[in-house]
Amino acid sequence: MGAVVGTLTMQTKQRRPSRDASLDAGKHTHVEDKADDDLEMTMVCHRPEGLDQLEAQTNFSKRELQVLYRGFKNECPSGVVNEDTFKQIYSQFFPHGGEVCQLFSSSPADASTYAHYLFNAFDTGHTGSIKFEDFVTALSILLRGSVTEKLQWTFNLYDINRDGYINKEEMTDIVRAIYDMMGKYTYPVLKNDAPKQHVDAFFQKMDKNRDGVVTLDEFIFSCQEDENIMRSLQLFENVI
Repeated sequence: MGAVVGTLTMQTKQRRPSRDASLDAGKHTHVEDKADDDLEMTMVCHRPEGLDQLEAQTNFSKRELQVLYRGFKNECPSGVVNEDTFKQIYSQFFPHGGEVCQLFSSSPADASTYAHYLFNAFDTGHTGSIKFEDFVTALSILLRGSVTEKLQWTFNLYDINRDGYINKEEMTDIVRAIYDMMGKYTYPVLKNDAPKQHVDAFFQKMDKNRDGVVTLDEFIFSCQEDENIMRSLQLFENVI
């Protein structure tokens, strides 16, 4: 999926044709592009919603949506992504847990568990597959959504059983998945109880009423108080 973002970044920054170009050439190019778009939309198993509707529902322009769709279709010709395909694509970004991990261990990273949780966050309809609409809706929130929207999306990622709360078991599962994704060994070497320490610190900070679970309100309030978290939310704002 990262390749899709990269494709959009490159194509949206390309130089536009000169105003001196002939109108006939421009019209011809427009007709070809429209024909290509129409052909792309009809050769897949799932036909996305109209661009006008997606433009209204997301923070992307129609042109950006067209480029995103082409990138999505290149990765997923059928127009939908099942979990196995999603894991295969995602694992390409964490094949060895980084160069540092390769230096200190031959044990590969395992991104499959975290990819499973991420897939469920994208699959908001619980259908077992991600459609183009699911993809661009989540991408719109993560790249151009408000702080509250981004935090709500992240909360839903951590709320594995979707009961409206984050408990310690859920947070531990997510943190362990992240450690596995980055590699079994890092430098300096992490202690075996590092995930537990991380979770304990998380609840100490966010579980305001000490009832053993973190609510959405507690999560948003605590994150907004943390400068590091707020900075991290801004990292991808200018990706596209």
